[in-house]
Amino acid sequence: MPPKLDRAQVVDTALRLLDETGLDGLTLRRIATELDVKAPALYWHFANKQALLDEMATEMLRRMSAGSPELPDDWREALAGTCRTLRDGLLGYRDGAKVFSGTRLTDSGHTGGQHALLAVFDRAGFALADAVLALTTAYAFTIGFVIEEQAVHPVPGERAPGYDPDRRAAGIDPEHALAAAAGREIFGDFEQRFERGLAIVVAGVGASLKPLSTPSAP
Repeated sequence: MPPKLDRAQVVDTALRLLDETGLDGLTLRRIATELDVKAPALYWHFANKQALLDEMATEMLRRMSAGSPELPDDWREALAGTCRTLRDGLLGYRDGAKVFSGTRLTDSGHTGGQHALLAVFDRAGFALADAVLALTTAYAFTIGFVIEEQAVHPVPGERAPGYDPDRRAAGIDPEHALAAAAGREIFGDFEQRFERGLAIVVAGVGASLKPLSTPSAP
């Protein structure tokens, strides 16, 4: 007989424990203990930890997408807003970006939002291939940025050991003064750096992937 729990319970528990343990400490055994079942009971729903991570990422995306406002008609605003929503959603979980990175979504619920964003690019006159390249490039920037951000700040307001700019600078050869000074930028204001980096990505899309035709009417 199947265990007296469902996939949703397992995923909800896993996401809650993620904030306590981080990704490295999140094991099927730990989840089973929290649910008061034996670890093999989880295999009824998930063949392995990667299968669970896939479902966790999918649930994270569901929660991010819930109640999302309608996309603006301007592709720049739509792309930037989507990246901000993604970053905010990932920061809502400890190691959220690591969980999300490289996972395979388990259903097609995300395709409605994907279609809507691609449609904004289509109406602006972009070829589909260029629109996809723009989206995936901005996506990769956002995921990678948040992975690094969460390495420095595993939880909001807490800096992980080893990321103090002054200590880093003290251990660098004085001849490499620029590298030493860069620490304050690398580990500094992530909010500002994300916005500036995102602006560079959006500007790069506009400069490199020009529309092939006159934008169509909304």
